[in-house]
Amino acid sequence: MSLDAVLRSHVGPLDLDAEVSADVDEIVAILGPNGAGKTTILRLLAGLRAVDEGHVVLDGTSLDDAALGTFVVPERRPVGFVFQDYLLFPYLSALDNVAFGLRSRGARKREARTVAHDWLARVGLEDRADAKPAELSGGQAQRVALARALATEPRLLLLDEPLAALDASARGGMRRELRRHLATFGGVRLLVTHDPVDAATLADRVLVIEDGRVSHAGTFAEISAHPRSPYVADLVGLNLFRGRAHDATITLDRGGELAIADTTIRGEVYAVVSPRAVAVYTEEPHGSPRNRWPGTITDQDVVGDRVWVRVDGGVPLVAEVTQAAARELGLEPGRRVWSAIKATEIDVYEA
Repeated sequence: MSLDAVLRSHVGPLDLDAEVSADVDEIVAILGPNGAGKTTILRLLAGLRAVDEGHVVLDGTSLDDAALGTFVVPERRPVGFVFQDYLLFPYLSALDNVAFGLRSRGARKREARTVAHDWLARVGLEDRADAKPAELSGGQAQRVALARALATEPRLLLLDEPLAALDASARGGMRRELRRHLATFGGVRLLVTHDPVDAATLADRVLVIEDGRVSHAGTFAEISAHPRSPYVADLVGLNLFRGRAHDATITLDRGGELAIADTTIRGEVYAVVSPRAVAVYTEEPHGSPRNRWPGTITDQDVVGDRVWVRVDGGVPLVAEVTQAAARELGLEPGRRVWSAIKATEIDVYEA
């Protein structure tokens, strides 16, 4: 089984132009900021909207082709869709919600309810078959929505932010459970998320969508190691710079320079620096750091026992320090500081 889609669509201010492909043996996450086009991609694949240009081919069967005038309506597509807010019918029981997809495809009521009961048992909700959605927890509602999508035996499963409606305490357990269910599904799986943890733990491959375009594609480790946009760099917690390298120096597009250790690289490059490699001083440092700039702390976030300190100056940076160091140095918004990076701590690659 495989999915081959070229999706071009104009939806309000969004100009989507993206190619999406997936094989049956992988889970593909579509990651991106709000308004980038993630949900629009799922709606086009599900047939809730036709492509303006392009095509959708699933297992060699054309579901949508603008040039040929082919369009298969949603109810006739072998597609299961788990919506962000689950969209369970409030007046139906959990059992009848799961049976609904089967009934809409022509199954008899008794047959549909039998299959639905089996799926509720698979997701651990056999004892909640008679419960209405309002009587279910967020995690239980998510499992009912997943069972409803899987009960029709789709060849393409679409999940739109499936964990977004859950609170933080429930998300970890449901993430592991979702991974287990996805591993047993025999079709193509696409997961939309804005959470890098979901992408890292659930997906085999990641597509990053920004402004309607695919900006990155690869494993989460690959896009984390070599980000090519500020969004991805911020997502994975790296400082990203772009500029032109020459003579062990990068002249930055945003102004300023970075001294680097590699004397051979030339031309347009990206440079990334881990926040842990950024040192913060209350006075101008002396010694080995070739890169040092004055600046002002604009913001800081506490993450576990670490503090992420944002410094605005000649070269804006995010530094990571311990809470003890932050207290000892008196780091707080408005404080004037110096930031420094060793040339050997800068990873440089071609743009």
